Amino acid sequence: MLATGRIFALGTLIAIWIFALVSMMMAKKKLPSFRKLPGLDALPEMVGRAAETNKSVHFTTGGGGSLTDPVLPQLIAAMAVLGHVSELCAKYGVRVVYTVFLAEMMPIATEVMRAAYIKEGKADAFNAEIQVRYMSGDQFAYSSAVQGYAERERPAANIMIGPFYAESQLFAETFFRVGSIQLAGTARGYQIPFFAVVCDYLLIAEEIYAAGAYLSKDPTQVGSIRGQDLGKALALILTILGIVATAAGTSIIVDLLKM
Repeated sequence: MLATGRIFALGTLIAIWIFALVSMMMAKKKLPSFRKLPGLDALPEMVGRAAETNKSVHFTTGGGGSLTDPVLPQLIAAMAVLGHVSELCAKYGVRVVYTVFLAEMMPIATEVMRAAYIKEGKADAFNAEIQVRYMSGDQFAYSSAVQGYAERERPAANIMIGPFYAESQLFAETFFRVGSIQLAGTARGYQIPFFAVVCDYLLIAEEIYAAGAYLSKDPTQVGSIRGQDLGKALALILTILGIVATAAGTSIIVDLLKM
């Protein structure tokens, strides 16, 4: 017998699962349209500028979090963007440098970047020792190392996707000063204003989770995103109905949520 308070949650989970499955099947026949995300659309321009100026592209996932933290989905979302950026850089002969804070991310990022270069037929052009650089496992030592890299190499573009903490403004201001085009995205609300003030393009909160599907146009990923959106729409409808019902003096929606 299910415990009180779990029945509605289980039903909602099943409904969202069905939404996602049906959306994936429909996406294989016809991809749904995406709302434009200017920051992701600007990636070819950013890599193109690096090619024209013979400079590098810098990528960072921030100086915080771990693979066991709730921020792990942000790191996974960042790897999807890193893979796409690496493909573009391999295609145009641009060096992309991923500066590492979490040592555990080194093998993951290395394989993501290597796969991108192989996909473009440029496997020999990838040099993990130069392009995947471990800086430090200390937040501010890492921040200082990345700022030093920015001042020395002055990359044409700086891409920051992931769970950022106090280093967000340090990075944004430093790369702005050296003339880099900047794309930033995080689901940590405290850091979004800092990025919004300085960076050229911004991905806000859940937009980073949709980035992989947006860039790859993979039907499975796109369908999954649409299924989640339908789940959010269901939650919004229930919220509105709950407000109306409560105002009308009935607790039917509240009782439903307690099931």
